Amino acid sequence: MRQFECGTLVPGCDWHTRADQDAEIVRRAVDHMRTAHGETVIRETMVEHIKERIRDERAEPAQPAG
Repeated sequence: MRQFECGTLVPGCDWHTRADQDAEIVRRAVDHMRTAHGETVIRETMVEHIKERIRDERAEPAQPAG
């Protein structure tokens, strides 16, 4: 699973998304940029910045049985 956290691009924003495919994450992030941040034109550089910030989802530490 892959993830994108908007706060890595727009400081203070806590929106994030997860998906199996980077293309789906980019689609969701672009939609978020339009609706939440008022971006009317999404330039290729913005798409590249989003792609650069997509990461593998961090594995949650195992909880001890108990």
